[in-house]
Formats: sequence, structure tokens, C-alpha cells
Amino acid sequence: MKFNGIDFDTYFNNYPDENGYFGKYGGVYIDDKLKAAMAEITEAYYSICQSRKFIAELRRIRKEFQGRPTPVTHLERLSDALGGKVQLYAKREDLNHSGANKLNHCMGEALLAKYMGKKKVIAETGAGQHGVALATAAAYFGLECDIYMGTVDIKKQAPNVARMKILGANVVEVTHGLQTLKEAVDAAFDAYSKEYKDAIYCIGSVVGPHPFPMMVRDFQSVVGIEAREQFIGMTGELPDAVVACVGGGSNAMGMFSGFLNDPVDLYGVEPLGRGEKLGDHAASLKYGEEGIMHGFNSIMLKDENGDPAPVYSVASGLDYPSSGPEHAFLHDLGRVKYDVVSDDETIDAFFELSRMEGIIPAIESAHAVAYGMKLAKTMGKGSVLINLSGRGDKDMDYVIERYGIR
Repeated sequence: MKFNGIDFDTYFNNYPDENGYFGKYGGVYIDDKLKAAMAEITEAYYSICQSRKFIAELRRIRKEFQGRPTPVTHLERLSDALGGKVQLYAKREDLNHSGANKLNHCMGEALLAKYMGKKKVIAETGAGQHGVALATAAAYFGLECDIYMGTVDIKKQAPNVARMKILGANVVEVTHGLQTLKEAVDAAFDAYSKEYKDAIYCIGSVVGPHPFPMMVRDFQSVVGIEAREQFIGMTGELPDAVVACVGGGSNAMGMFSGFLNDPVDLYGVEPLGRGEKLGDHAASLKYGEEGIMHGFNSIMLKDENGDPAPVYSVASGLDYPSSGPEHAFLHDLGRVKYDVVSDDETIDAFFELSRMEGIIPAIESAHAVAYGMKLAKTMGKGSVLINLSGRGDKDMDYVIERYGIR
């Protein structure tokens, strides 16, 4: 399929290019010392991760440890409540071991670290799901693990902080700035610059310098590949629309990867938070402009000085002032439509899915659920496949404290 001059039959062979660019987005914008470390990871990825031995071991891990494939569930009662003309389905990444899609790339990155002879993995986390997943992978492979997390997110995500510590990770509190995801990334990068000879930085999304946007996408593509096959097996056809939440964008790129070459509408959902005012949301693709941060060029939210702007979202995993460079590329192409939902819409969807289907979603995932419900109301017929990227155990105390039981 061709779309705006791009041949999606060969898309994954061409994007990113050899320098890590998706069009004008991506690249490697870091100091020379870290460039050498990134080059080492890139070479290892192309030589090790494409080997038969690595692929076979990762497939075994996904089946025997992660519990893949995760199922697709027909959300029948929720569909009926919306009129029944459009059927909603969910790809159940909440049933992936550790409770979210994040383990898909963490096991791949930790396995790569093992092959490279590294002793430690370093990462940032916002909602804690990436931190839990990497702590899980580190425990599995016997690696040391440092997780950087902002003070605000530590307070919001106490269950996941406890899980990381139980799994043996060292949770490093980040107390500067807004004390959320951006600051956690800053701190993790700084730590990695001092330890790169013995450690590998396992970025938690399709962000950062090359090769991470590509590598995380490739490890996450299992979500879309499974979902496409499962949906056709269930219904005999493709979904009309696929929806996923977008912060950095790992779950969305994993899901979209399976459908980019199909006549399917793709929707990435960003957090509108409290509203359109800068500082009240984290919708970089909707309201941002081209800019460089954390080693890559993408679309980002900027303050009056051109620096990364303060952001907010009820979902700790989405409060990041930029998005992955591939999302920026697909946004400019128009292949993926990026839109927003508010905190209130998200929390309504959180309770609606819980009550209607017996599935408590992560607040991040509830953004996609909210948008899928809105989309269904505008369609005369058809089907919507939602990527349910994580479960909501981590969010229950926070939701009850802030919103009560609806």
C-alpha cells in the first residue's frame, strides 16, 4: 500500500535510515562519548538481535515466561451500551506478564545486554510499568538494575515502586524540576554517561537517540503482529480502526506496526489533561513543534525560551513533552491521526470498562478506551480495536483518593 508517496510494503526496510532518521525526525544528538556507546548498541542490535539464536531465545521467553500471545477480547457489553452498531475489541497487553506491554522490549533489551556482556541495566520510568518490566527482566537474567523515577510519580505509583524493590531494583528518586518523567530521563541519561562501559540504558519507549526508537518498535511489533492475526481469526476481516494511547509511544508503535500496510484507520491518543493551556496537557503532536531533546529530533512542547515545556497528565506514563520520532513522521504523513482526550473523559472510561467488562485498565490505556468509545459513536458501523496497553492495579489507590468510586 502506498500513502502520500511512501510504499508501506517496504516501509520497515527503509525507516529509519542508516543514520536513524524517519524523514527529518530521529537521529543522534548526544556528546561524542555517548555516541560511541550508541554505536556499540546499534552494531550489537544488527549483529546479535538478527541472529537465529537470539530470535529463538526471545521467542521462547515470550511464550514460556511472558505468556504470549496475549488475547484479543470482544468488548460486547460495552459495544451494546454504545448502540451495538460498532463493535469494540481490546488487545489485552494487561495480561502480559508484569501487567503491560513494556516487558516486550525490556526482555529484548536485557537479553541484548546479556549478549553484550553488560552487568547492569539503567532506565527511567513514569507510571512505573517500564520500571517494573525492566526490574523483572533484570531479575530473570541476573543483572543489576537502577530505575530513575520522579518524586511526583513515586507518590502516585506506590504499588509499582514496591514491586520494583521486591524484584531487586534500586529505585533512584529524582527530586529536581517537576519531578516527573522528563526529569527521570535526564537523570538516567546522566547516570548512563558515567557507566556505559558496564551498563546499557534500556529506554522505556520509542524515544531517545538511534537505535532506540527502532529497537523498541521492533521488539514491540509483536503486539501488532499478534493482534492482526487474532482479529482476522475472530472476525474474518481487518478492523476498521485501531486505537492506542501515545506518550513516548511504545505501545502505539507496536500496535500500529501490524497495520501500517493495511487499509485501516490508525488513531494515536494523547493526553489533553486539564485543557489546552500550556502546562495543563502533554499533547506534543497536537500542539507542539519540531525540537530536539533527550538525543533525538521530534515534535515537542516548548516554553517561551524554546526549552521543553512543563507538561501534565493524570497518567504518569504519558506526561512527557515529546513523542517518538516515528510518531512525528507518521503524523506529518497523515498515516496516523493523532487526537486528544481529557482527564475527565479518561477517568469515565476507566470506570466504564471496569464495570461493563470486568477489566480495570491502566489510566494510560483508558485514554485509548475513551477515544475508542467516542470514535464508535461517530461510526455508522464497523469495528474498533483498542490496544489495552496495561492494567490498572497501580492506579486504583490514586483514582479512589482523587476521584472516589463512581
